[in-house]
Amino acid sequence: MQPNLHVCPCQIHPSSSAISSPRLYKDCCQPYHEAVYNEAVYNEAVYNEAVYNDAVYNGEVDKAEGIKAETAERLMRTRYSAFVLIKTDYIVKTTLTAQQDLLDIKAIESWAKETNWAGLEIVAHTPKLGKRHAQVEFKAYFNIKDNTASLEEKMQAHHELSTFVKVKDKVNNDVRWYFLDPTVAMSVSQKQPCICGSGEKFKRCCGKL
Repeated sequence: MQPNLHVCPCQIHPSSSAISSPRLYKDCCQPYHEAVYNEAVYNEAVYNEAVYNDAVYNGEVDKAEGIKAETAERLMRTRYSAFVLIKTDYIVKTTLTAQQDLLDIKAIESWAKETNWAGLEIVAHTPKLGKRHAQVEFKAYFNIKDNTASLEEKMQAHHELSTFVKVKDKVNNDVRWYFLDPTVAMSVSQKQPCICGSGEKFKRCCGKL
């Protein structure tokens, strides 16, 4: 799908009547995308001990400072928009930190580019599962390339129940939601500390979901 950047990708639904007043990209997912990008630029600058023009830096980064997904559903929407707009870095950075280095980034980017996205439907949002988890059931619609199929047959849906975990940074007390990717194979036993850094055993935390 060639996205209409006036309307946010996460606001597009196959049924045109499903969303009466769709939000614009600049008022919806764009601030979240830019916040993660600016944070990455800042971290790289610090790492490289680079010197930046303070006026430019403050204008770019401070504007987005503190913007992060407030709920699991909000994060899920921003991730869908990132797939549509091929913002691979955002998809990686919003996956649980312990899983990020294990992601197949090329495969993610290839899938995002090759998919003809057609819209998003949030089926259900369970905002609280235990102390720090949440789940979002959704359908991401896409069109297949089949000239013999009818319009209805061309549109299919990726139906998924995604799990998210809220992680607290013990250094700066920053709290963020992350996607818990079930496709990432990790060598962790049930009695080891959980991969989300909660301090609990894996089996009593993310291992339950």
